[in-house]
Amino acid sequence: MSGWLNEDQLQVQDLVRRVARERVAGRAQEIDLKAEYPHDMFELIKELGLFTLPFPAEYGGTGSMLSACVAVEELGRVCYNTAYLLVVQWVPIGAILAGGTPEQKQKYLPGLASGELRGALSLTEPQSGSDVAGIRTRAKRDGDGWRLTGSKIWCTNSGMADFVLVAARTGEDEQRGRINLFIVEKGTPGFEVGRKEDKIGARGVPSHALYLDNCYLPAEAMLGDEETGFRVAMAALNDSRPIIGARGVGLAQGAIDHTIEFIKSRRAFGQAVSDFQGVRWMIADMVIQTQAARNLVYEAATAVDAGVKGKVLAQLSAISKCHATDTAMKVATDAVQLFGAAGVSNEYPINRYFRDAKVLQIIEGTNQIQRNIIARNVLD
Repeated sequence: MSGWLNEDQLQVQDLVRRVARERVAGRAQEIDLKAEYPHDMFELIKELGLFTLPFPAEYGGTGSMLSACVAVEELGRVCYNTAYLLVVQWVPIGAILAGGTPEQKQKYLPGLASGELRGALSLTEPQSGSDVAGIRTRAKRDGDGWRLTGSKIWCTNSGMADFVLVAARTGEDEQRGRINLFIVEKGTPGFEVGRKEDKIGARGVPSHALYLDNCYLPAEAMLGDEETGFRVAMAALNDSRPIIGARGVGLAQGAIDHTIEFIKSRRAFGQAVSDFQGVRWMIADMVIQTQAARNLVYEAATAVDAGVKGKVLAQLSAISKCHATDTAMKVATDAVQLFGAAGVSNEYPINRYFRDAKVLQIIEGTNQIQRNIIARNVLD
């Protein structure tokens, strides 16, 4: 595994792994059960200075997507929600860094990097999840500014965010695909964050509906310019897709860790459960699948760091995200089976891994969308 990692990345791995075990693991079950935002975990990440990890050195980062994946993997191994805090902060940083104007970067990036500001991204609408081009929220010109009207769902972190990057259709016609991102700050008249969703997994980082009722924004609230801002920002988000795969790898590895501890401590028919050949083969398959997923994610992240773009990167990213999150679901399912009746009890953490794994197959481009990308790249 370490063959992918240089000395700096191994140091990141060692630091985050130690902190995850000593300061995060003990909180994970409570965060999930209470479905409350873990402010203490946010402060811990802030203290460690991890928010800038994948970004250029001038913003305090390492400039390494692979380092970011390693950090997410190690946190996700013990607590999906704490790892998620990194990801939801990285999304607005990456979008503004790639597509924003110099003024927008100066205004928002220092606070996001330090953790003094929190952001969110809102694409999904009630009638369209994967169909970004079908967004109906409208942005109409009003003098030098814009008026936004529409509604969004499943906007993760919006309840805590100081601003939300909201995707809306621009232009004067009904043409699909003319989309831009707008920086909507908390407290803007006409902007409302709705109720918190009661989710199966990812329960510690709330998702909300958003409502925009003739919400006025000045011209400088549009991310970048009307022609390129959205496209450049979304390309940057696509480049970060290996991070989602890393969450799957971390989750799968954590499920394996819990399962090994459990089956080695249980006895049946006069021997340890871990000594049964059928059980050992299940564990072996879980390890094989997770290591394969890890290699795919590290390969995609290394390609990002090497400056690979276009179809090659899209293919690597889609494969790594799809395989790693499918693996997380398969490994977590087998882990619950090996726990037996204990696997469906909230007394044990393994059902949390199962529920969180399902979320990963859906978010950041469903795995059906990833398969469409993969097939298109080899067939069209």
